[in-house]
Amino acid sequence: MKDNTSLMAAPSAAGMPLDGWDDSRRWTSKRRDFLRILGYGAGAAALGPLAACGSSGAATASEALREQLMKDEAFWTGVQNMFTLKPEKTYMNIGTAGSMPKLVLDVFDTENRKKAADSGNGYSNLLDLRKQVAPGFGVDPDELALSANTSSGMCHAILGIDWKAGDVVVTTNHEHGGGDTPLKIAQDRYGIEVSRIALPVGNKQTAATYVNLFDERIRALKTAGKRVRAMMWSSPTYKTGTMLPIADLMEVVKTHGLISIVDGAHLPGMMAYNYGELGMDFMSGAGHKWQCGPGSTGILIVRNKIRASNPLPLPKWYPVHTSAYPALERTTTSKETYDVAASVTSCGSVHTPMFQALVQACAQWDSIGRKKIETYDLTLASYLKEKITERWGVDALYSPKDDPKLLSALTSFNPFQNKDDVMNAQKSSTFVARMLSDYPQGFVIRNANFSVIGAAADHYGVRVSTHLWHDARDVDLLVDAMWDLSRKM
Repeated sequence: MKDNTSLMAAPSAAGMPLDGWDDSRRWTSKRRDFLRILGYGAGAAALGPLAACGSSGAATASEALREQLMKDEAFWTGVQNMFTLKPEKTYMNIGTAGSMPKLVLDVFDTENRKKAADSGNGYSNLLDLRKQVAPGFGVDPDELALSANTSSGMCHAILGIDWKAGDVVVTTNHEHGGGDTPLKIAQDRYGIEVSRIALPVGNKQTAATYVNLFDERIRALKTAGKRVRAMMWSSPTYKTGTMLPIADLMEVVKTHGLISIVDGAHLPGMMAYNYGELGMDFMSGAGHKWQCGPGSTGILIVRNKIRASNPLPLPKWYPVHTSAYPALERTTTSKETYDVAASVTSCGSVHTPMFQALVQACAQWDSIGRKKIETYDLTLASYLKEKITERWGVDALYSPKDDPKLLSALTSFNPFQNKDDVMNAQKSSTFVARMLSDYPQGFVIRNANFSVIGAAADHYGVRVSTHLWHDARDVDLLVDAMWDLSRKM
């Protein structure tokens, strides 16, 4: 957030969360109402009248969202003061990299100095750290590995499976290279096949759209005699910010008895998901994006026991990058046979200060309240989407805005007055560069290319990330600048 207006005093001089900040009884009634609208707690509630607003009601929807964002301002100012971001820039590309809070930096520095002073090593599976982090993600320590990043976790997940020639993985055409690369290796090495679903973009989609797309593709492949073995998808996609609905897709997984692999690069630190209740076999997420830990850190969730959320047998899986190989069969009950996460975390001497700093970041998120952070992030993103709809029209959005199950804090859209200009890679990149250079707020955003069904070429949509250090005024200034630049270009 930029210092362009005065703000109320922070609730803590150190910028740290205080005990009870996650107590919903302390929130304003309107904030509680909006949490209910977004599906706080029980989940899946419809956005109601906000979502129903068309072009004539868009201003009402955005104004209602803005009002919610301006409540509890002192609370969020205190959170924003946790960071050391340069005031001359407005960082809105958290989807690429986050910013370590001050206390995380302090832990990183202190632990590095301790390590140097003691000539310390890092031979450990970091169980003590995993015990601290696992409860915040709804799993046991044996199911939460500390990995190098999302791509590393996806390699662990995909390349450790006992693939057979002819196995089919159903995935999408909007995947990141972090998942696509190990899939390609598995194709070349083991002879698996990959079937890609063309994803829709924009607001005319619902969670049911994705259930139908995956279920119909799997049934068609089976009818053709193919052996479908796994589903892999991104939640959300890094290209458009569409949150493919994990719980709904897990029903497809269970119906067809498949292995489930989720590229959740953007989930840790953004969404308050309980992975034990969701039940996927693998979820690989970043530690350095929305979770705001150091680079070269990630969180890999590996299902390691049978739960009601997923009663399917555990897939046979081998560690591929490790110093710990127990060579045991995995459990067939609700009790783990061994600590599978240790085999991912332990590989020679790891750089423990990085992971100690990541644990500090996770502790701060747990203290603030992961659901409260999720709600704030999604409210910011919803406000941005409504503002874009007011100026450019709803058809400019690549990210859906009306189905709560598809919402993330990533927003992708077409900013150009001439809509076909979005297929011009150079013009899109110039737009991103000029948002940084031409405006006093120094907006840091990015673009991403993706295929659009029926389009002559890839679209290069502009992508904006909204997170803890932003507020409604940042969104207002951003939209005004993007509108100004779109008319100039």
